[in-house]
Amino acid sequence: MTVLPQELRPLARRVPPREISHDDLQLLRLLATGLPVDAVARRLELSERTVRRRTRLICDRLGFSTAIEAIVWAARRGLV
Repeated sequence: MTVLPQELRPLARRVPPREISHDDLQLLRLLATGLPVDAVARRLELSERTVRRRTRLICDRLGFSTAIEAIVWAARRGLV
């Protein structure tokens, strides 16, 4: 289980619930474990560039500027 720093906890409440795909959740779950992008890419059988692009698209869709914000959002909803 990931423990969120106190200062990041309010971020999860900013964004209204939106649909997120299974693939997006899988990517966020792996990033939430602290794996580096290259390890996430290997596990998902994707290029590092694709992992970075998909992470950026997830953040854009959810209205966040960083992956950690998206991970916090998902964690608050019990998704990661």
